[in-house]
Amino acid sequence: MSIQDILQTMDYGPAPEDSSIVRDWLARHEEGFGHFIGGAFTAPGETFEVQDPARGETIARVSQGTASDVDAAVAAARKAQPAWAKLSGHERARHLYAIARHVQQHARFLAVLETIDNGKPIRESRDIDVPLVARHFYHHAGWAEIAGDEFGGTEPYGVCGQVIPWNFPLLMLAWKIAPALAAGNTVVLKPAEYTPLTALAFAEICAEVGLPEGVVNIVTGDGETGAAIVGHEGIDKVAFTGSTEVGRIIRRQIAGSGKGLTLELGGKSPFIVFADADLDAAVEGVVDAIWFNQGQVCCAGARILVAEAVAGRFETLLRARMETLRTGDPLDKSTDVGAIVHPVQLARIRELVGQGKAEGATLHQGHAPEGCFYPPTLATGVEPASVLSTEEIFGPVVTLTTFRTPADGIALANNTRYGLAASIWSENVNLCLDVAAQVKAGVVWINCTNVFDAGAGFGGYRESGFGREGGSEGMMAYLRHKTPEGAGADLPKPSSAPHDGGGTGSIDRTAKLYIGGKQARPDSGYSYTIEGPKGPVGLAGLGNRKDIRNAVEAAAKAGGWGKATGHNRAQVLYYLGENLSARADEFAARLESLGAPDAGGEVETAIRRCFWYAAQADKFDGKVHQTKSAHVTLAMHEPLGVLGIVCPTAQPLLGFISLVLPAIAMGNSVVAVPSQLGALAATDLYQVIETSDVPAGVVNIVTGPRDELARTLAQHDEVSGIWYIGGPEGARMVEAESAGNLKQTWTEGDGARDWSGAHGQNKGFLHRATQVKNIWVPYGE
Repeated sequence: MSIQDILQTMDYGPAPEDSSIVRDWLARHEEGFGHFIGGAFTAPGETFEVQDPARGETIARVSQGTASDVDAAVAAARKAQPAWAKLSGHERARHLYAIARHVQQHARFLAVLETIDNGKPIRESRDIDVPLVARHFYHHAGWAEIAGDEFGGTEPYGVCGQVIPWNFPLLMLAWKIAPALAAGNTVVLKPAEYTPLTALAFAEICAEVGLPEGVVNIVTGDGETGAAIVGHEGIDKVAFTGSTEVGRIIRRQIAGSGKGLTLELGGKSPFIVFADADLDAAVEGVVDAIWFNQGQVCCAGARILVAEAVAGRFETLLRARMETLRTGDPLDKSTDVGAIVHPVQLARIRELVGQGKAEGATLHQGHAPEGCFYPPTLATGVEPASVLSTEEIFGPVVTLTTFRTPADGIALANNTRYGLAASIWSENVNLCLDVAAQVKAGVVWINCTNVFDAGAGFGGYRESGFGREGGSEGMMAYLRHKTPEGAGADLPKPSSAPHDGGGTGSIDRTAKLYIGGKQARPDSGYSYTIEGPKGPVGLAGLGNRKDIRNAVEAAAKAGGWGKATGHNRAQVLYYLGENLSARADEFAARLESLGAPDAGGEVETAIRRCFWYAAQADKFDGKVHQTKSAHVTLAMHEPLGVLGIVCPTAQPLLGFISLVLPAIAMGNSVVAVPSQLGALAATDLYQVIETSDVPAGVVNIVTGPRDELARTLAQHDEVSGIWYIGGPEGARMVEAESAGNLKQTWTEGDGARDWSGAHGQNKGFLHRATQVKNIWVPYGE
């Protein structure tokens, strides 16, 4: 074939990658791989096959992790952790730096092994995955060096149990291990059953660089092995990347254990194209959004939403571009779309696409060879409720839906239970930023997609999980604020029968619930007795499930509070402190009647707390992350939304103030359950709230049985987070019931914390009250 012929057809010739070195390495382990525990490999035990999905052949056998294997790995990590944490930041940084250097030195080996094991194109393994792995270890070497300066008042969790998926085997390992080690933790990691080989090669690198024994432990196996790690009593922090369904199982499994938890789960990300977008660039964006890694990406732009005015032109361009994509041998450098990771995943893709077609979707497909491959697919005529629009397919399948106005596009974008990522395309940057602020997603790319860097956090909202990986927020996920420990206790059932105590002689006051800016009688029609050291003090409303429902509805309607400026919220909190100060004697008297040992001091500390959180309202800022060149990467603190708060029993005024104020300072609206035994200290705040310009619905108060009301809050899908101070069984219940919509939780033993001291006020409360949205804005021509 002449050069002229080649220029006319523009066909690519074969460009195979040499895999001989990797295959020789695999041959040396023909008898099977053991686990990496305590700095050395164990002898292979019972093994299972690992296959090359592109060729359908067995390439290795790895050990099935047992309970005893997990015990040994956790014991090794526990033994190593104190010494690792006591190393100076500089010493830990040197180890992480060495890992980064050796990853680079073995970069081609790792890229080829990843492609053979996973099926992704060698171009992606070579040019994206492995360089990002090295970048993460370099980046976190820096965090290790300066962690003591940047994260004061925090400590490592201890031993981290980490379970990673098969779509980015080595990169997900780096995302998990690098920050954990930088923070002073040790790890027990389980790679995915389908793709364990680069994790085992990484273990060899750990030995090669002289990483202390037991700091990193790799245990291979299936889901049972992962469950054994996650549920192990010796694990202090769990980090999981995978499906939302498994994330729920983990949330329930470790409920009440006191373990830290971060979840990076599924997604159904929108790819929004406005009429003024550069359509050619947007089409290339789709290629990167959904056909990158065969669409096996949790943040894949699987839902194209395109302005009706340009939809026809856009579809024509996209279908033409699909015809040029090359699907085939992942080791060929000319391949665009490689193999699906496993026949089981291929069957799932086919099943879901078949359902979508039966629902009326029209399929436009590219080409794919026989075997474990699936062609690039565009589905049109898809309704928003179709399985293709709602379910995470995890394959090279994208839908196209039109919209007319920006508001329509935003509504369609948010019409999902997920909230991992979004991509927005328009030449109007003002429009892009406006839409980015309204889309419910943890990562937003403007005129780009699937851009990653260790310097920026990655993670989702809603059923895409919680916690971040990368950047300063990713480091925070592996550090905890030092807090006292205490188990708390169960509370007696409130008594709703009339009591025989005497009255005070003054005009009787009725303490109602406070919902939507108004006092409301409890739906139950009952009140319960509040006891003081000298007998009954008064009655409080006995709230129930319907009262919580009404309060959540009111809180959801107060979403405008989160859009107010930090300065405006600060003024309201200052006003709260001012009005509370004016009635200090009244509140002190109430606390004395409830038996407070230092009533005046509690009121004064509550006033100071109003001022401290008012000061933080416009100063707890996000960041501009240092990431890729020609990008501004904005890390924006956003409120969770509706936050349920179950307050401590003792210090009923200060405990209420200390939890509610950081929540509303950050723009959340709250449904607060005050101290069951001291509820009148909170109900007395109604008039202070009303006279302090707090918008209706921002603060809602429902009194009554602590754990019954906490259960309703935990089960409510409109509640985005819940803070619970109570007993151990209540904490377990709250965390388990929160798995429904995977709301963020914070539970703590009642009585563990002295709310009047340093533990009652710090930035840790503000971190818990916010989630970080990273917005990527490229610039330049």
